[in-house]
Amino acid sequence: MEDLDYIIVGAGPAGLQMAYFLAQSGKSYVMVEKGEKVGSFFRTYPRHRTLISINKKNTGFTDPEMNLRWDWNSLLNDKVQYTDYSDRYFPDADSLCDYLEDFTAAHQLPVKHGFEVANISKTAGQFAVTSQAGETLNAKKLIVASGFNAENALDCPGSELVERYSTFDTNPDKYLNKRVLILGKGNSAFEVADSLVETAASVHLCSNRSVKLAWESHYVGDVRAVNNNFLDTYQLKSQNVVLDADIASISKEGDQLRVDIVYSHAMGETRTIYYDHIISAIGFRFDDSIFDDSCKPQLCVKKKFPALNPDWSSSNVDDLYFAGVLMHSLDYKKTMSGFIHGFRYNIKALAAILDQQFADVKTCGDAIELPTLALAEHLGQRLTLSSAIFLQPGFFGDVLLQSTDGKMRYINDVPLNYFYQQQKAQGFDGRFFTISLEYGDWSLVNDPFKIDRDPDPSQAHLAEYIHPIIREYVNGEVKDTFHLAEDLENVYTRAVFTQLLQDFLVGKL
Repeated sequence: MEDLDYIIVGAGPAGLQMAYFLAQSGKSYVMVEKGEKVGSFFRTYPRHRTLISINKKNTGFTDPEMNLRWDWNSLLNDKVQYTDYSDRYFPDADSLCDYLEDFTAAHQLPVKHGFEVANISKTAGQFAVTSQAGETLNAKKLIVASGFNAENALDCPGSELVERYSTFDTNPDKYLNKRVLILGKGNSAFEVADSLVETAASVHLCSNRSVKLAWESHYVGDVRAVNNNFLDTYQLKSQNVVLDADIASISKEGDQLRVDIVYSHAMGETRTIYYDHIISAIGFRFDDSIFDDSCKPQLCVKKKFPALNPDWSSSNVDDLYFAGVLMHSLDYKKTMSGFIHGFRYNIKALAAILDQQFADVKTCGDAIELPTLALAEHLGQRLTLSSAIFLQPGFFGDVLLQSTDGKMRYINDVPLNYFYQQQKAQGFDGRFFTISLEYGDWSLVNDPFKIDRDPDPSQAHLAEYIHPIIREYVNGEVKDTFHLAEDLENVYTRAVFTQLLQDFLVGKL
């Protein structure tokens, strides 16, 4: 096979979305997948088969862009939408696999199945990707969309006695009247715990960190309500327990497993507890073992992710890019790049970057007329309809800039960190505005269901919930910041908002 422009490793949602955009731009590529079908991760996970990505098909709206705000499983395209595959709000993972197969067929995306990567090397500016069977493919650029492909393991004496999330028996009858310890406090751990409430005698969850609930953090990777019924059984003393503790050791004593723990919040107090089963659900990470020393990427966030530049390229290997959940190191625990409804926009932007559509940011976008009323109405429409800036708050935004020809230009759905980097590289010698939706300082909120709000528009900057923010930059520095108050239904086309936007723009343009 002749040398290609790109090799994509992995044919899950990220690899397929990347292939879709590369095909549109006419680039030569091959997508390799170790499984015999696309979406191999979702054919196993989550183990109990219920997704935490929502599927809200009945929104009351007809605008397809706006409806993507609540369709978290569709890939960006104009042929196949996931909402046609399930009516459930939290759908079954098998339906996502069906969708990914049909997406692949609808866009005639070629996938080289059964290609399990054994080694990736780089010589003279070319990547060589070699399979376990010895086949080698070469390309100028490499895009890794393999996801988290290594399960985290417990590191303590006796860890070999622990069952892993990836392989434990999901039949609840196995745990009938048994005492079960589940390691971890993320969605996987709570998913397992919830499945055992009716059969197990007692279920304990344990990690050294306290539970983080998505409705408190506004980060969808934290524990979701669909998985947190278990907390009710704990707080109402129904034999189930949540422990903040470290596991010191595990050992076998007769038919039971002895676990020695050290409490996190009790001044080092220790305790010994006995269980019949221990299941580890402490998450996954990126496996870099397929790279040799010629192109091994640096890792970050406790070696969970590859370290990235703002364009999602490796921080230390030229022409190596990452797609999908592996993009999440740039906004980990902040926005949604670890999930389809976030990384689909990242991948669209990455495709534009690779196609050099942002090569000169000062000439990007469409020239616009400047009557402030028309512009204010346009901003209101974008803030109401755009799915990218709603689902990637503060990470994506629109940009209004003064281009080299003196005209004002408007760019939709821009990855803001990358845009700032490009502006800096090209010399901050002009003026631009960013338009985004962002949360306020959520750390000040004690009860997410009881928040005081001042209706005075001049106090909009104090809003904790997601709301519009416009920033004016001059020569690389923020000159002015304007907040619109949060709206109950995130609709910013109402006259009151149009007037406030127009008032801000008057004098600016």
